[in-house]
Amino acid sequence: MDFSLSPDQQAFRQTVRDFVDTEIRPYAGELERSGTYPHKIVESMKAMDLFGMNVPEEYGGLGLDQVSLAIVFEEIARGWMGVAGILGSHSVTCRLIAQSGTEEQKSELLPQFASGERRTGFAVTEPGAGSDLQGISTTAVKDGDDYIVTGTKTWITNARYADPLPVLVKTDPSATPRHRGMSFLLLSKDMDGFEVQRDIGKLGYKGPESCEITLDHVRVPARNLLGGVEGRGLQQALSALESGRINVAARAVGVAEASLGAALKYANEREAFGQTIGNFQAIQLTLADMATETQAARLLTWWAADQLDHNSRADMQTGMAKLFASEVALRASLAAMRVHGGYGYSTEFEVERYFRDAPLMAIGEGTSDILRTVIAKGILATGTDW
Repeated sequence: MDFSLSPDQQAFRQTVRDFVDTEIRPYAGELERSGTYPHKIVESMKAMDLFGMNVPEEYGGLGLDQVSLAIVFEEIARGWMGVAGILGSHSVTCRLIAQSGTEEQKSELLPQFASGERRTGFAVTEPGAGSDLQGISTTAVKDGDDYIVTGTKTWITNARYADPLPVLVKTDPSATPRHRGMSFLLLSKDMDGFEVQRDIGKLGYKGPESCEITLDHVRVPARNLLGGVEGRGLQQALSALESGRINVAARAVGVAEASLGAALKYANEREAFGQTIGNFQAIQLTLADMATETQAARLLTWWAADQLDHNSRADMQTGMAKLFASEVALRASLAAMRVHGGYGYSTEFEVERYFRDAPLMAIGEGTSDILRTVIAKGILATGTDW
């Protein structure tokens, strides 16, 4: 059992780390405060081929293993978790289409997704359906060689840049069980009736937009049905989201790592009672817990990523990683604020951003409680043999 990265992975990690330290970290605070979209950072990520992480090499992508993908998301989130979201939703859909698309869909879309020439998102959540994806109400009614799509999607990252955007719909609302009536359709942003209504204000996760989209009788060609067969949408979504949980878990590790780094720096600089506060046992105990939990979350994420690489399904393993890492990010960001004392509450220090960014990871790609049920079902079915 080897818990170390390969030489190629170590070199790749250093390349991404250098990019983050020179092109993301110095500008993250200013861009977030001004609400400026990080166009320059996106162009740099294109140049590094990062939009092709989940695109197979045969279609022009990097075809990264999931451990390497986790490395990318951890490093970028260490600099600015928000900007990692631009890659996150895109990468989930790249995997979705690579796994489930027709050959025509893969050949047309994946090369352009890999280069970043076209970007995409992942439209499943609705105002009345988040964790319960089977409860969506967006419908697609067959009309000759087209579908007529009506509904609303919300919390859509990359909404203004996604082309096409995979939208989870009900092609057969009366199906029993409900998931048999669910499908993905690929919608272009220039289709009549497709409208981005608004940006949703957020506590954290600044950088990428999170939007509400209305679909008012959008006419979509039947050839845009993902995989060409109705009724497989939920299965397709859950399979792609396994990689999504890896990227969210890795982002959580990145926020925890950034929180730990900020706390260590401050503990070595701040003086009180004639010495640096890092000499106080209370601070040392906090730092020890932060470091231990961050490393545990990192290794669990790498393990789950490796399991996904070697198994057709790894929902329990990726659920474990995402659950644990997201909770660690919450604890680490709060601990870093406490180490900073009053300055931790100031926008002059980065720790307040980590504290605002951390909660997203406990919600996105499956809430912590939903993932606990996924894990419980897995261990009830398999015992501890995983």
